[in-house]
Amino acid sequence: MKPTTRGTLAAVVTGVAATVGAAAPAAAAGTVPVPVPLGGVSTALGMEVARLGAELPLPKPGAPDGPRYVTGRLLPDRTLPQLPVTSGLPGLDARAPLPHPLGDGFDHLDVDAPAGDLRALAPGLSLDAPLTAPDGSNFGLPGAKLPQAGVLAPVLQTVAGGNLGTGPGL
Repeated sequence: MKPTTRGTLAAVVTGVAATVGAAAPAAAAGTVPVPVPLGGVSTALGMEVARLGAELPLPKPGAPDGPRYVTGRLLPDRTLPQLPVTSGLPGLDARAPLPHPLGDGFDHLDVDAPAGDLRALAPGLSLDAPLTAPDGSNFGLPGAKLPQAGVLAPVLQTVAGGNLGTGPGL
């Protein structure tokens, strides 16, 4: 292998490793921090401004439960299975100056709402054909029946939390 080929290959492998290494902490954490840079506004106006930051969740789809065979039905149960998705609620961290509404000791407001876990199941569908299973007493032919259809309701589970505080200083 030529030295230039080795150098090019090493550069490509290093670049890929750096990209994967940089993306791994964000993917492992489940949220991506989003700072809102307002420091320049504070310097330009010569006054204290709010400090904002947020956390955006990364949704992760899961593996759906497959259709299940049920005795006496032609079509399996949960014909269109529900897709599980895990993610999080967006987080918020904000600190803002106040014009002393509660006296001298309360001149700043702090809102902290951390990102919370969120689990969801997409809606699903369960159908049954308008025929019964093959019947041996009827020469192996199926009988007629009313069709059945059902919608599996979506599910959403989360616990949200946050803190609201006032006090002196930022």
